[in-house]
Amino acid sequence: MSLRLESGLRLVTEEAPGRGLVAVALTVAAGGDDDPVGRHGMAHLVEHLMFPRDQSPGFASGAESASGSGDDESFVALVQEVGGMCNAETHRDHTVFHTVVPADALPEVLAHEARRLLRFEPSPETVRSEVAVIGEEIRAAGSGSRLWDTVLTALHPGARDAYGTTAELRRATAGEAETFFRRHYRPERAVLSVVGDVDAGLVGELVEREFEAWGREACGRGDRDSRAAARVVGRARGGDEPRPAIPYGRNGVAVGHALADPRRGLGPYLAQVVLCEILRRGRLRRLAAERGAVDAASVMCGYQGQWLASAAPDLALVLLGRAPGVGTEEAAALWLDALGALAAAPPDGPELRRAVTVLRAACHRQADSLTARAVTHGRAALLFPSEGDGDSSSAGKGDGDGAGPDAIPRRLAAVTAADVSSAARALLAAPRTVHTLEGVAP
Repeated sequence: MSLRLESGLRLVTEEAPGRGLVAVALTVAAGGDDDPVGRHGMAHLVEHLMFPRDQSPGFASGAESASGSGDDESFVALVQEVGGMCNAETHRDHTVFHTVVPADALPEVLAHEARRLLRFEPSPETVRSEVAVIGEEIRAAGSGSRLWDTVLTALHPGARDAYGTTAELRRATAGEAETFFRRHYRPERAVLSVVGDVDAGLVGELVEREFEAWGREACGRGDRDSRAAARVVGRARGGDEPRPAIPYGRNGVAVGHALADPRRGLGPYLAQVVLCEILRRGRLRRLAAERGAVDAASVMCGYQGQWLASAAPDLALVLLGRAPGVGTEEAAALWLDALGALAAAPPDGPELRRAVTVLRAACHRQADSLTARAVTHGRAALLFPSEGDGDSSSAGKGDGDGAGPDAIPRRLAAVTAADVSSAARALLAAPRTVHTLEGVAP
């Protein structure tokens, strides 16, 4: 079931009787692309600060985003004491907070979820503590995990990774964090998704009661935000322009291709997902085995291989290992040849079926998780609203023509060999960027 509250908050509920658990995901349209100038990482910082240290009975701290020994009182103790789990993720265009607990704990979880939205007042000490935690996360992210962000920025100038910059965050104040929160954490910019052993009608009543005050508080301060103005995505530089080498674990080449915009229709985007799987599963392996210039090759579609984890801009990242004496242009040309072969001739039936089967199986495995279903529902409603938005009969089940957890496997099954060939031609015609990877000693 899908409905929009008077405040603008979107609620998506999916009943899963007999599971004994419930997952709650709060998805907010605030991410790295919204970071203020000079405060790269503010969205990430606010995510951390959303795990408060209040004094409500029965709560204690200790989330992935929270610092401290776990003896203070906060949201996480409620979750841990009943055997649940909670976490959060910041992306370029959204932040999601997800929790899974026994179904009978849902009223308390919803009450506290609303409470921390209303009581967001971080202290300077907490800001300093969480900036230090984020600094450790940034340092722990090696060259491999940050390469995707580097390529994205080259392909789409203005796009921001969600980690942040330690030097800029060190100057962040509690007031700046609160200003960011007040501007972006608003009911009309959020989706609350609830999946599990619940009654959708009762969930609606609980949410209307608990989140009513958030709606009044947000309306009282007015909407001074313009997300479109905050996000600036420039045109990509030409793929043949020379770029500084990137230190990496070995000599190689990184090629980034702009993917189709899933907000304009999931069909072309999913066809490119299937295309990348076909290349990954067989053709790139043969490329590395048969051509001495490239001794390793891989491709991942979407953020760190998580397609549909964000809306546009999105990319496919190709990594090629260069054999000794082989230049960047020669290695990249081999990849473009492999892509061109699929653009010229569609894959055969067995090749297409293997790729689609693997992708659909992965979707079904992920959909077995209540948390993953709640997160997927939230992203679908927030990031891809044109894909079945407003269909209250199907949105909660993912059965519409949208991006829900059950719709995607069916849409993948509908991709044809001709679609894959068209996807390859589109990828060749789209902006791309090529980077030299220079091996450095560990």
